[in-house]
Amino acid sequence: MSRYQVKVGNLNVLIDDSLYYTNSDEWIKIEGKNARIGITDYAQKQLKDIVGVDLPKKGSNVSKNGTLAVLESVKATAEVYSPIEGKVIEINERLLDEPELINKEPYDNGWIAIIETNNFNKEEFLTHSQYAENISKRK
Repeated sequence: MSRYQVKVGNLNVLIDDSLYYTNSDEWIKIEGKNARIGITDYAQKQLKDIVGVDLPKKGSNVSKNGTLAVLESVKATAEVYSPIEGKVIEINERLLDEPELINKEPYDNGWIAIIETNNFNKEEFLTHSQYAENISKRK
């Protein structure tokens, strides 16, 4: 695993080459039959200071592209979409008391949920290089 920066407008955005990405700025880390989900460095920088998180319920089922979580920031409220269908088996409860972890460590302690899935198809997602190219075209 390594990380590198991409210039997007006036932002330096961190990309992790071990993750898969979505066009809506979520990342996916495959851990066996589970997928850890979070938002990208680009997304957290767009939201600015995250001050609250509405997490999914452990044990709940999520549909692909359905709302997984809601983030409240000083700038806006944003939905985080589930990139896969499955069952929420773990949530990052630290975010309830420390929502700023998403800003400080979006790829580490700022993860949102772990979803158990049986149908992960990496072809449906962007590689790190595809995501870097995608966001570098944004203004």
